[in-house]
Amino acid sequence: MSPRSPSVNEELRRRSRERILQATVELVSTHGYEATTLGDIAERAGSARGLISYYFPGKRQLLQSAVHRLMHLTLEEALEREPRTEDGRERLARAIDAILGLAVERPTLMRTHMAGILQAEGFVQCSEQQRLAFLLRDTVTRYGSQDVDTDYPLLRALLMGAVVGVLLPGAPMPMARLRWELFQRYGLDWEQGAPPDGGPPDGAQVERVCQSSKSK
Repeated sequence: MSPRSPSVNEELRRRSRERILQATVELVSTHGYEATTLGDIAERAGSARGLISYYFPGKRQLLQSAVHRLMHLTLEEALEREPRTEDGRERLARAIDAILGLAVERPTLMRTHMAGILQAEGFVQCSEQQRLAFLLRDTVTRYGSQDVDTDYPLLRALLMGAVVGVLLPGAPMPMARLRWELFQRYGLDWEQGAPPDGGPPDGAQVERVCQSSKSK
């Protein structure tokens, strides 16, 4: 049997790494961070335990890479779903809904992720985080930003704050209200993106009427 080519080996490594990241998302979402061991992840991914240490320096770094991968895949799917659009405002609305949606759909995973970022480790500079950053910067650019280097970090901070608001233990803020406030900030219509059931939050229509009156 002839040895595998470098390209084949690289593809096998890529698939192995992705299985590990996906297994991390699944297990932490279900069992939480502390109850999920690297051995559990390796078993779910069908990989050797030592392979995880080869790819990632520690469990926290693995989790951040796994969540950043989930975020950029979710964001990419939202931005490119049918009907396809190049409209910058619609794409920004989709981006906001995609990130807030993850906080609602995977609260345990996202709460753990945010806790890690807010601790000393901060952001893990990995390829998954870079892909996420590229998509968000591109969204800001298409929205019409004249200063992407300023507006991209601001959008990222606002999204992080909204996610924390949704996940705040004991006193979570309604997702619809956080969405409305972000949409108001960027001049987006409630119907853009993927609006949640139930329409705008209480008082939102009143705010819209008052703002329209002031503009006349």
